[in-house]
Amino acid sequence: MSFDVQGRLHEIFDETQVSDKFRKREFVLEIPDGSYTQYIKFQLTQDKCNVLDQYKIGDEVKVTFNLSGKPFTKNGTTMYFTNLSAWRVESANGAAPANTGNNNGNFRAAPAAQPAANSFLSDEADNDLPF
Repeated sequence: MSFDVQGRLHEIFDETQVSDKFRKREFVLEIPDGSYTQYIKFQLTQDKCNVLDQYKIGDEVKVTFNLSGKPFTKNGTTMYFTNLSAWRVESANGAAPANTGNNNGNFRAAPAAQPAANSFLSDEADNDLPF
């Protein structure tokens, strides 16, 4: 599934080398939602980690991401992990289509023009992760 959302960059974390073959970079988007502000954490993986280099905290951006979830069972207990894998970050100032405007935190489906986020991972890298 592919979605997009617009908000303000609240925090940008350093790139993390998870294993020999897998690296990621996380960031938090601040999204106004009526009386409440949502703080949503996304991740960029592999060659997408440098996408945030051109942005700074406070910049208004549009993030296109894939939503995925996986179960993980340990000692008879199943936990579920949800991941928001960003694959495009662009400036919201003039870069967003004229008819979208600020969606105030409402997610809207976008065309699935990019491969699923898991395609960035090889089967070997996926084996040493619990999700």
